[in-house]
Amino acid sequence: MLVSGSILCDKPMSAVKCYDKSSIDYIHLDIMDGKFVENKSFTISEIEKFSKFTSKKFDVHLMVNNPLKYIDSLSMLNVSYITFHLEAVKDVMSVINRIKDNGIKVGISIKPGTNVSEVFPLLPYLDMVLIMSVEPGKSGQSFMSSVLYKIDVLRKEIAEKGYKTLISIDGGINEDSASKVVGVDVVVSASYLLSGNIEDKLKFLRNL
Repeated sequence: MLVSGSILCDKPMSAVKCYDKSSIDYIHLDIMDGKFVENKSFTISEIEKFSKFTSKKFDVHLMVNNPLKYIDSLSMLNVSYITFHLEAVKDVMSVINRIKDNGIKVGISIKPGTNVSEVFPLLPYLDMVLIMSVEPGKSGQSFMSSVLYKIDVLRKEIAEKGYKTLISIDGGINEDSASKVVGVDVVVSASYLLSGNIEDKLKFLRNL
């Protein structure tokens, strides 16, 4: 299991520096426009600043109405994945193609209330599906067990069709909830990782 450390917290630069010193796989960046979700978060210039303090690859989650506005600028940074919301756009393939044209892996995220089967036709084009286990846009929410069925359904579809798509989950991840998401490839966490010994927590998550 890969681990992506979120910096959606009160001290993002401290989080970046903490993750950089750790063995974490990715740094997860939530970009919010105040439209798709109520909150706003990091600008491209702020992310550029973060990138100066770490050699870790970024895993970017766009919680925005217009993903195309951000992709070209993000491609200039140390970004491995750009994930956008299925619910945010009408022309999904145009966004997928723009991300791929920039040489970046592409992911699609779905809210807790979105049926996972809606991403099935897109799986041949996706490197990752991000299942939200909280409502997007706010840190510190409790894990929603109601989304767990999506992991099993998605894993079965990926296996039957022979796709390489990874499954990621984000929201309320801690020791208790992480034990319920066995079968995912990537977990995203913030407060759990940033409290206590981060290497012990990374070891726990990777050994699930």
